[in-house]
Amino acid sequence: MKKLAVLLISVSLLLLGACSMQPPEWAKPAKKENLKDVKIGLSVSTLNNPFFVSLKNGVQKEAKVLGMEVKVVDAQNDSAKQINDVEDLIQQGVDVLLINPTDSAAISTAVQSANNIGIPVITLDRSADKGKVAALVASDNIKGGEMAGNYIVKKLGEKAKVAELEGVPGASATRERGKGFHIIADQKLNVVEQQSADFDRTKGLTVMENLLQANPDIQAVFAHNDEMALGAIEAINSSGKNIMVIGFDGNDDALKAIKAGKMEATVAQQPELIGKLAVDAGRDVVQGKKVAKKIPAPLKLVTKS
Repeated sequence: MKKLAVLLISVSLLLLGACSMQPPEWAKPAKKENLKDVKIGLSVSTLNNPFFVSLKNGVQKEAKVLGMEVKVVDAQNDSAKQINDVEDLIQQGVDVLLINPTDSAAISTAVQSANNIGIPVITLDRSADKGKVAALVASDNIKGGEMAGNYIVKKLGEKAKVAELEGVPGASATRERGKGFHIIADQKLNVVEQQSADFDRTKGLTVMENLLQANPDIQAVFAHNDEMALGAIEAINSSGKNIMVIGFDGNDDALKAIKAGKMEATVAQQPELIGKLAVDAGRDVVQGKKVAKKIPAPLKLVTKS
């Protein structure tokens, strides 16, 4: 009975510790002066998107320069897999977690797990809704959405009919890019359709085909990323219509499409820079230095002219 009581008390303490937002004293991370002793865990939402491949490359390049080890896992746009991936990285004893969330709400449980044992978390491109995050490294997605809206107004005038291809529901980038776009669009444009295509090129093609059937007089499309924009362009080309398409990210395929006159514009991010800045923030955190809660990476609107 005594052994059983001790076991029950231990389990109770463990559960209480897991529920606490503040890690116990023993779980707080030790400072690491030698960066060669630091292991980074990087969880990427998907490596089936050139933007996130560039982001990963930025992390790996900077980590190599600093002498830090990186373990990369690909969530394949599956939030449940991403949670399991992060839990595995925690079990492997990483010193800092860099997470590019598939879903900002779903990833919160994994962030809190890291919090409970004192592993610092830095998010890239998208935030986590709950849990303690040392820093978010991202472009100003709201500003980027505004840039896209203003460009459409400038080129087509007020009340132009526009379709919006939204990203993964629940992702902070989806919410923020849409919010910025609607700051302009709700006042100056006529948004006739909004549908999610999950940041995916194939889905962008399928969704755009359906949108064109229901709204043949669309004048422009704002896609929350370049992959969806490129899919939309395929559908538009097949229809024989001339519709302006603006994307978001600035990936290589989009830049080539703009140069060729197939795509109007993109709000270009710098994914490699985001990866680099995240590693630099991770270095500072494990060395006990303060970092900014939000670390911005500049945006620019890229057009043919």
